[in-house]
Amino acid sequence: MGGRVGTLLWRAGVAAAPVCGIGLLPWLSHTDPALTVLRARSAERDPDPEALAAVRTQLGLEEGPLVLLGRWLGGLSRGDAGRSWISGAEVAPAVTQALGASLPLMTVSLVVACCTAAAVCARTLCLGARRRLHGRTPGGSVSAALAALPEFLTASVLATVVGVRLGWLPALGWYGPQWTVLPALALGLPAGAVLGRLLDDQLPAAFTEPWAAAATARGLPGRTIARHALRRCLPGLLPNLGLFAVGLTGGAVAVEQIFDIPGLGRTTLQAALAQDLPVLQAGTLALVALAAVTTAATRLAVRRLVGTALRDGALHTLHRPLHTLRGSLRTFNGRQSTARRISPLAYSLLLLVVIALGLPRDPLALDTTTRLQPPSTTHPFGTDALGRDLLARVAHGALDTLLLALAVSALALAAGVLLGLSPRLSGPLVDTVNAVPPVLAALLVAALWGGGGATPVVAVAVVAWAPLAAHTSALLLQERATPHLTATRALGAGRWYLLRRGLLPAVLPPVVRHALLRLPGVALALASLGFLGLGAQPPSPEWGLLLAENQPYAERAPWAVLAPAAVLALLGALAVTATARAGAGARVGEA
Repeated sequence: MGGRVGTLLWRAGVAAAPVCGIGLLPWLSHTDPALTVLRARSAERDPDPEALAAVRTQLGLEEGPLVLLGRWLGGLSRGDAGRSWISGAEVAPAVTQALGASLPLMTVSLVVACCTAAAVCARTLCLGARRRLHGRTPGGSVSAALAALPEFLTASVLATVVGVRLGWLPALGWYGPQWTVLPALALGLPAGAVLGRLLDDQLPAAFTEPWAAAATARGLPGRTIARHALRRCLPGLLPNLGLFAVGLTGGAVAVEQIFDIPGLGRTTLQAALAQDLPVLQAGTLALVALAAVTTAATRLAVRRLVGTALRDGALHTLHRPLHTLRGSLRTFNGRQSTARRISPLAYSLLLLVVIALGLPRDPLALDTTTRLQPPSTTHPFGTDALGRDLLARVAHGALDTLLLALAVSALALAAGVLLGLSPRLSGPLVDTVNAVPPVLAALLVAALWGGGGATPVVAVAVVAWAPLAAHTSALLLQERATPHLTATRALGAGRWYLLRRGLLPAVLPPVVRHALLRLPGVALALASLGFLGLGAQPPSPEWGLLLAENQPYAERAPWAVLAPAAVLALLGALAVTATARAGAGARVGEA
């Protein structure tokens, strides 16, 4: 009983931390909230001392942040979230209205994500149902490229091509179900590609479990076996699906801006930029509450799917032992083995060629007479709006972007695994960190850390570990319920032995592949934060800045955004195929 009370108190404290931290944001960042609010109300008004004093008196800023925070928290018990510092309107109806737009968009986006994930792992399901997985070559290049594409670029292309040029669906506004299709595609396709890759990574092990062989021997239809294999793998992915649901609600800022959707992510961003603390606090509180509800729902779904096997220690491990792999590994023919080697080698060579050809060029050289020129022998990737060579900018931006992305991914992997091994400690942290929109997290880090080139690194590292920790905890929960681990524990094995010989070998490989799959997203997040004034500034050739700068010219000069987007997709394909190659090579060596 005491442990449950302690867990509840820890969860409540962690959930309250971002809300209270936001209440102190202007004072932590050493900015004058009265000046920010005055400019947000009327940009043309002169911020003279009298006007600033009037704002401070009206908002009660002279009483200090702690008094304001206590007053706002006291009003919540009466259902009063305060009034907006900018418009003076009640906060609760505005946040409820924004949530009413974000929740349907999140629901449709999850449907798109599930359909995309099903398409990604359809080949594995078909081969597994026919007992032909022993000859499967590592795929996933297309799904990895899709996962690497930034949401705002996908949204821009869909809005321009499908919404404006073809006129098939509305591109702006929020007036009915048909207005959800394009933004849901922009949000759901990358999320579904990630989920599909994670599911496709676990399915082969599920098809090698004893129940699958017994079901085949009894003559059960292949679709029945595939359905049960899918059900067997879902418990390990549901926590990440819950994280995606919350992230799609509060983190869809760019997509909501492009399609002019009055959602919660856009509302919280506007409130953060204007330092409208009541709106910002209420929006963050709504996201934290949604994260708590989603976590409870995913836990219930996991228990429903797994049944009593978790309690009885009757789950078969999805980490396939060597004796089940030797037979299938020996059936690999030379052509499949060659395909394993060629894919990552070809992607690596192509990426190195792009960097080598672009490094000798000047990424800052301006030539306004060659603005937005298409690809040619002189400019293989074309030029941007200032006449700068895109190949040079992509190549020079690759060095800093990739090195920082690798460093942040390594830190996120280490933190995710370490915290994921302690689910009671990391669970509330994961829910809270994922509930805070990335842009808001960056603003909080900038307030505490200060500006500069290290700010994006710290901001992305603070949130990048959460999905890896959730994945680790989900796999750990299932692995602890396996009979071989129960038997090993009964024979007197200690915790360190079980962790080193039983748990980590089962958990680390899929989590490492998950981290590499997110590597292009980390690279993009690092660079795009610089565009918000939280890191590198133009004319820096970082990839996120290239996409953001050239996005307005996507219709007139599509190559300006396709070049950095293609390199990001290439990086995603390289990450997935290299991981598949490394995993297969390690297993062959052990066998």
